[in-house]
Amino acid sequence: MLPGRIDRDNLATLAQAIIANLSLPYAIEGNQVVIGASIGIAVCPDDGTNPDALVRNADLALYAAKGDGRGVHRFYAPAMHADAEDRRKLEEDMRETLVSGGFYLAYQPVVCARTEQVTGYEALLRWTHPTRGEISPAVFIPIAEDTGLIWQVGEWALRTACVEAASWPDNIRVAVNVSALQFGNAAFPMTVLNALASSGLTPGRLELEITESVFLNDGADNDAMFARLKGIGVRLALDDFGTGYSSLGYLKKAPFDKIKIDQSFVRGAVIAGSRNSAILKSIVSLAEALSMDTTAEGAETHDELELIRKLGCSHIQGYIYGRPRPALEIAAQLRADGLTAKADGFRSSRPERKSMLRSVVLVHDDHRYPAKVRNISATGALIVGLWNVPDGTDFTVELAEGYAVDATSRWCREDRIGVSFAAAIDFSKLTAQPAMRLAS
Repeated sequence: MLPGRIDRDNLATLAQAIIANLSLPYAIEGNQVVIGASIGIAVCPDDGTNPDALVRNADLALYAAKGDGRGVHRFYAPAMHADAEDRRKLEEDMRETLVSGGFYLAYQPVVCARTEQVTGYEALLRWTHPTRGEISPAVFIPIAEDTGLIWQVGEWALRTACVEAASWPDNIRVAVNVSALQFGNAAFPMTVLNALASSGLTPGRLELEITESVFLNDGADNDAMFARLKGIGVRLALDDFGTGYSSLGYLKKAPFDKIKIDQSFVRGAVIAGSRNSAILKSIVSLAEALSMDTTAEGAETHDELELIRKLGCSHIQGYIYGRPRPALEIAAQLRADGLTAKADGFRSSRPERKSMLRSVVLVHDDHRYPAKVRNISATGALIVGLWNVPDGTDFTVELAEGYAVDATSRWCREDRIGVSFAAAIDFSKLTAQPAMRLAS
């Protein structure tokens, strides 16, 4: 709490300093511990004139900060009330869906890199809302985790995956994602046993994918949970390796059968100068030394596929071998094609890019933002000049006088954003037309 009327820029500077200082590592009993912080800010009288209103609105801003990736600050805005109401309604709808149906599983193939034979499928949770249509897991899974619904949703997914996989060939596994909250529940092994028993699926055909977040509470309880699950006979996979709370220490004792390499290391690995290839090679070597399989996620192009094979990954998962599809379609494909997978994708991981420094205007919600293009291809560009643009933001890019294209932000680092165009651009219009003139 800060008394008096303080400039918002100064508040932002203070918030960034608090986050930076709290994020420094701590030494506790000889161990290095790192925590993070997110900050929500409400200002009196703009955002409320009594304690209840200010605390509520600061909390809404805090939730927005967490939703934007954590480790950032956000000021309260009136639109956050609408977001909170939308979230509350989705929670209600999710509870109803657990009773009435609406969730389903889509399965993406996991392919042996050496033989190009399907060895299993990952079960991915999907939700068809009665009025909103398909809702992204990135939207509803965090709500399920925050409200405790993840236990019921996760149990439904586990039981359904076991039932649907039981009709597949005996040598095909099914992988199911397990949240940290599920893993930390002492009743989880019994849930696994019941799912296997009721479906008739043999334990060795079930693979539980666990993220590094379970090691935030590393200790005897974790060790006991790993031992109980391995005692059942299921396989364990470490999911999204390298993107979370990475520590090689837990690999010494956690009985994983597989390491899944996050797609962020696969994407761009074939581009000259990228360090991703070296990271991939190191992870594969580590897994081999520990007698673990590896699955490279997110492979989409033939050059990525060739590199993954060259580096020695044992398995591959990505659009190049198929998008996630419902169980009925998977069963039909298995009857028609057997276990043979066919790579189908673009040859190169991305079109050739041209370097330039060109003034452009980004239009979003009737607001115009000046920026500059650093490099550009037919399908995307690197744009500088805008800060903290959320991933997935849609806008229009005015590339030249009379020439504008729709685009979506894919990533943002400081004042740089990577965007993809909705359709391939016409380079001739860039050379024939002058760059945008910005009004002074």
